[in-house]
Amino acid sequence: MIGTSICFDPGTSNMTLWVDGKGIVTSEPSVIAYDAQTGKISAIGKKAYEMTGRNSDWIDIVRPIKDGSFFDLQTVQSVLSFYIQKLCGNKVLKPNILVSIPCSANTVDKRTVIDLATSSGAARACAVDETLAAAVGAGVDVNSYKGTLIVDIGGGITDISVIAKGLVCVSSSIKIAGNTFDDAIISFAKKEKELIIGKITAENLKKELGCTSFLEAEIAMRTVGKDILTGLPKETEITSVDVFMSIREHLESIAEEIRLLLEKTPPELSADIFENGLIITGGSAKLKGIDKFLEYRTGVPARIADEPETCVIRGLAKLSKAKKLLERNACFYKTRQELGYDEY
Repeated sequence: MIGTSICFDPGTSNMTLWVDGKGIVTSEPSVIAYDAQTGKISAIGKKAYEMTGRNSDWIDIVRPIKDGSFFDLQTVQSVLSFYIQKLCGNKVLKPNILVSIPCSANTVDKRTVIDLATSSGAARACAVDETLAAAVGAGVDVNSYKGTLIVDIGGGITDISVIAKGLVCVSSSIKIAGNTFDDAIISFAKKEKELIIGKITAENLKKELGCTSFLEAEIAMRTVGKDILTGLPKETEITSVDVFMSIREHLESIAEEIRLLLEKTPPELSADIFENGLIITGGSAKLKGIDKFLEYRTGVPARIADEPETCVIRGLAKLSKAKKLLERNACFYKTRQELGYDEY
């Protein structure tokens, strides 16, 4: 195809873009700050994220992607248009964009994503299952008939798929992931510590203390928030045990969803999975001991992919050059004319 190839991973927590010849050019929080008076975007990504909980009344903080799906189409289109203009503004030919979508996405969702990408400035766009991209990014041999189980724990959704011969054979999704863990930590701090903390503080606690079992050497962080009774600033200690107990129920839900998927998996593929194990990708794969936790709960050997948080975008980069593999998964690049729109 003529034109620059761009890959876009619109995660609930982070938006990542890859450009052919340049690699990953941006990986920013999926947060946008609007000036409420003018309606214009005042900050994107990290700058907007740092405003969260600190913004004034005339600045609106928007998270346009919810549970792995586009929640605010207009905002996502504005952001994608911004990046396309920034990356390809001086080029005559429009770029071709490959976008990841949750494995639970239906035909309407795929069309919406392609419509949004082409209306943002792409010549052609294609939507592909993010678990397939994660598998490719994790180094799975897509030419093998052996089945591999991929568990992608993102920000808003956990996608689980069995991949064989480069095809998604069985899949499932559950709306429990990194953001759910953050909310659970906020709730725990409020109920057990009488401390009100924000999303940024909760996410930092998850990153530093997040674990899936009681650690041999407990770790702790001094955390500052607002006293629930007085409303005044308050400092308290939160430990790895606190974080584990707050997210334990949600971890069990993910493990249960994996077990349910394995029950629906054909016997031959089940045998392959037991031999090859399951691969964990996504940002929450960095929770301490997540591989041992899932292995114990499912009875299937588990391992964490290298650089799990970038598996999807690295897989998209490889898929952008594998047209036959995309077509085998019924993923085709389409123009606006092919979608039924007239261009003037």
